[in-house]
Amino acid sequence: MLLYSTIRFPGEIYFITKNYFYINWIQENTPAVTTQRNLQDGPVVDTVTESDLKVTVEKELVSQAEEEDMEALLGTYVMGIGEAEAFSERLKRELLALEAANVHAILESEPLIEEVLQGLEAATNCVDDMDEWLGIFNVKLRHMREDIESIETRNNKLEMQSVNNKALIEDLDKLLERLHVPSEYAACLTGGSFDEARMLQNIEACEWLTGALRGLEVPNLDSTYASMRAVKEKRAELEKLKATFVRRASEFLRNYFASLVDFMISDKSYFSQRGQLKRPDHADLRYKCRTYARLLQHLKSLDKNCLGPLRKAYCGSLNLLLRREAREFANELRASTKASRNPTVWLEASTGSSHNANTADTSSVSDAYAKMLTIFIPLLVDESSFFAHFMCFEVPALVPPGGVVNGNKNGSYDDDEANDDDLGIMDIDENDGKAGKSSADLAALNESLQDLLDGIQEDFYAVVDWAYKIDPLRCISMHGITEKYLSGQKADAAGFVRLLLGDLESRISMQFSRFVDEACHQIERNERNVRQMGVLSYIPRFATLATRMEQYIQGQSRDLVDQAYTKFVSIMFVTLEKIAQTDPKYADIFLLENYAAFQNSLYDLANVVPTLAKFYHQASEAYEQACTRHISMIIYYQFERLFQFAKKIEDLMYTISPEEIPFQLGLSKIDLRKMLKSSLSGVDRSIAAMYKKLQKNLTSEELLPSLWDKCKKEFLDKYDSFAQLVAKIYPNETIPSVAEMRELLASM
Repeated sequence: MLLYSTIRFPGEIYFITKNYFYINWIQENTPAVTTQRNLQDGPVVDTVTESDLKVTVEKELVSQAEEEDMEALLGTYVMGIGEAEAFSERLKRELLALEAANVHAILESEPLIEEVLQGLEAATNCVDDMDEWLGIFNVKLRHMREDIESIETRNNKLEMQSVNNKALIEDLDKLLERLHVPSEYAACLTGGSFDEARMLQNIEACEWLTGALRGLEVPNLDSTYASMRAVKEKRAELEKLKATFVRRASEFLRNYFASLVDFMISDKSYFSQRGQLKRPDHADLRYKCRTYARLLQHLKSLDKNCLGPLRKAYCGSLNLLLRREAREFANELRASTKASRNPTVWLEASTGSSHNANTADTSSVSDAYAKMLTIFIPLLVDESSFFAHFMCFEVPALVPPGGVVNGNKNGSYDDDEANDDDLGIMDIDENDGKAGKSSADLAALNESLQDLLDGIQEDFYAVVDWAYKIDPLRCISMHGITEKYLSGQKADAAGFVRLLLGDLESRISMQFSRFVDEACHQIERNERNVRQMGVLSYIPRFATLATRMEQYIQGQSRDLVDQAYTKFVSIMFVTLEKIAQTDPKYADIFLLENYAAFQNSLYDLANVVPTLAKFYHQASEAYEQACTRHISMIIYYQFERLFQFAKKIEDLMYTISPEEIPFQLGLSKIDLRKMLKSSLSGVDRSIAAMYKKLQKNLTSEELLPSLWDKCKKEFLDKYDSFAQLVAKIYPNETIPSVAEMRELLASM
């Protein structure tokens, strides 16, 4: 169905009006419409109401504006809605009239149309030309746009290149700054003086050189720059500067160390002289070395390998000074010490050895040795500490500044010297952040200290040997003094000083062992005498020797003395037993007298010395055994038949009953009476003879009372046993009672 929204011609009114009437008719005669669709779930019924259809038709046929125009048109005619046919006819006539008029008008306007057509054709040509020109302009504009984009791209690249060039120039300027060698530093490194006044400039040049070399290393410099030819050439130039400076500085320091020591050695006032002991003073030496301490630090950072020759040069030079000081001091110390020389023969068999000389005071000898250690051990520790830090070893301080060495501040050095011990080396280490220790450095330090102090031990050995010759027993006190110093040294620090003290201790122990061995040989020489009676000479002399040795004990020398005691007494007892075996008849008398003398002479010492107490008890047991054997021999000699008869009875009692014994051969009652008559008749004379025999061969009269008491007790014990046997075997026989015997012995 054709609908018009705008009425331009009269003929259109007819169609619009017809449509309008048709719409009204549809609205009046359209019932509700029901549609049915089949879906998967079943039929669905759609219901369309009249009002919905009305709205839909109205929307499809006539707009609101057309409806209003239609109502206005109908208002010009006086007709009802029921006169639609008449109205339609009327409109048709009017439409025809209007169409005829339109055709007439079109025919009359033909020239105008031709003219319009020509104008349209001209306009079309113009439009075509314009389209062609626009195409040309479009192509030109497109090319122009491409040119502009190309220009913009090139411009952006130029701008980026400009920025990069600027940054590159800045980096190159910085690199050139790094590569630049200031003339004053170059002159200082290649030919400057090392005088004290110029050391600040040298240090600044070293710091610059160190920083410049580090600045050209990859972590501090971009790897792309590191491969540049200019950088490589500049690094080679700096390495050459470094090598030149290290060589010059090393040569100067070697000569400087040698000149310092030569100057001190040439001046005799630095050393001990006749009548004057001079304490070594290295304060001025260390002060002068302090000037170059920081230079050594920088040499180490520039080239670690250069320190080896420098350390050897320093050690070699200072070793000469230390050995000269120790030699002169030791010589004067020995010359100025007045002491009587004691003989080394203490336990010789001869009776003519002078014991008066052994009582001479030789304390000045050990005092001299102690003075040698007091002066030189702190000095050597200080030198080791100074050397370790001056020569840039990464190890802990051997002695802290102002520290304590063996109870005396710096070994009794002056306070001013003590305050200068580190000479600022510790400060340098702290400022440079040096901390911790390296085992490799510690090993290298001990090796260098060996070079520094080697040979000085010979002068200590000379003092030890000199003291030994004057009084061998002074080795005991010297051993204690050495042990005291040794215990005060760190095990991991002053390595060579500990080795020196250990060697001294071994030397002293060796000399003392030599004395002990010689004394033992003196004891053993007693065996050569064919006849030995009484107390051997070495028994009381050993007591004197032990008393003297106890006076010399200091600190840890107790073990040394106890070992000597053990060796002495062992040899003494062995020798004593060997000598006793040369004459078995008098062996027991000989042994008991000597063991008694040993106990009497060592009684006081045995109460305070555990080692001697052990040997005291050993001697006491040997004395008791010798006494028992000797007394038994005397008793059996006087009452042999009596106690042999008792022994036969005891032996038979193991095999037969007591009642059968009187019927055995030689054991009858008659035999008993005969034996009693022969043994106990004149028993007082037999006991007196026993006393005389005991007294006859005894050289130590003070032992007689105790021996006689032991003899009486032993006799009574044996007689008591005999009386019990007789009462058991021969109950009807009578013999003198034990009480009678006791009274008889007591009355004599």
